[in-house]
Amino acid sequence: MTRKPVHLALYDTFADWETGHTTAHLARAGYEVRTVAPTGEPVTGIGGLRVLPDLALDELRPEDSALLILTGADLWDEGDALAPFARTARAFLDAGVPVAAICGATAGLAREGLLDERAHTSAAPFYLAATGYAGAERYVEADAVTDGLLVTAGPTEPVAFAREVFRLLGAYDENVVDAWYRLFHDSDAEAYAELERALAP
Repeated sequence: MTRKPVHLALYDTFADWETGHTTAHLARAGYEVRTVAPTGEPVTGIGGLRVLPDLALDELRPEDSALLILTGADLWDEGDALAPFARTARAFLDAGVPVAAICGATAGLAREGLLDERAHTSAAPFYLAATGYAGAERYVEADAVTDGLLVTAGPTEPVAFAREVFRLLGAYDENVVDAWYRLFHDSDAEAYAELERALAP
């Protein structure tokens, strides 16, 4: 079966550490990961990682994608430069295509009104409250939250974020996801052997 690619949104000041687990293990599961940026020009993350994107945002179409991942970035809190990515997230969700947002990207979704009617999480309730959004009652104190086609997580939970994405896409069997999470989140040494057995051909 040919899978549609996963699209990873990148922009200057993107948080390098937040989506590595997600993209690496989706690639191992057979997904092509393509990067999308504001334009076709290179972008530079917080850690100095410079990326030449595969496509510009205006080239991205929901029907060509399995998932849009929105990475955190300082720019989410410094103005409206990334608002087009939040609007793209709306287009994806309206088209029935999943979106996963972590850290500052959750604030972008809040400003776009996408968290008003969906259960969600973020760095902290007061962080999202500062956006003036109407979804505070749907905030959940959890590592990561999935509501329908939307995954959200705070900046300290890249592993839980990845787990929810794997589940949403059905990238791995649940026993694999469970062992993977225990290994990478809990440092459970026994989970390594379980993971090896579960992934054996």
